[in-house]
Amino acid sequence: MSKPDKYVPKHRAPGKHKAARAPRRALRSGIALTGLAAAVTGVSISGGMLSSDPSLTPAAADVADTSTSTGDATMSAAELEQRAANAPVSRSSRRVRQAAEKVAALNVASGAAVTKSEKLSEGDPRDIARALLPEYGFSSDQFSCLDSLYVSESGWRVDADNPTSSAYGIPQALTQLHDLPADYMTSAESQIRWGLEYIQGSYGTPCSAWSFKSSHGWY
Repeated sequence: MSKPDKYVPKHRAPGKHKAARAPRRALRSGIALTGLAAAVTGVSISGGMLSSDPSLTPAAADVADTSTSTGDATMSAAELEQRAANAPVSRSSRRVRQAAEKVAALNVASGAAVTKSEKLSEGDPRDIARALLPEYGFSSDQFSCLDSLYVSESGWRVDADNPTSSAYGIPQALTQLHDLPADYMTSAESQIRWGLEYIQGSYGTPCSAWSFKSSHGWY
């Protein structure tokens, strides 16, 4: 009768079974490391670092950079007009608008001045005389003498009529003696223009005419 083999429990298998398990653990560790590397690579790609990865070839990096910059340029071009339209008003644009408003105001003022000049005949006779003095070479300080002269002659009334002679109007021109403008009888401007021309030719200045009138009672 042969000697029976030594009983070996199944749960205590020979060491070869343990050695078989080792590659499995190594395999699992390798899979875990591979997954970790893939995760890190994914983070790098999502962070926009694909073109700086040293494992990429120069051609691949160029493609990545080109596609990224092209996308940014396309987005900027598409949104440029809308951003410009919705952009807040800057100080420079406010200054430009204020400058434009000032120019418009000046234009309005100039227009008003032109309108006043065109309607000079409708103004106060004294204002008309002040405005016309420079046209005949008289300075503004001559107005006081002209005012005294015409106050004494007609009181600046367009329809002032001298019952003892043909003198009429602000300067009291003798209608029977002088060749007067067609609208002399009704226009203050026409009367003052005639009077200033007469003073210029006969006395030189309104102050000289007033001095003569003060001495002789007429001019």
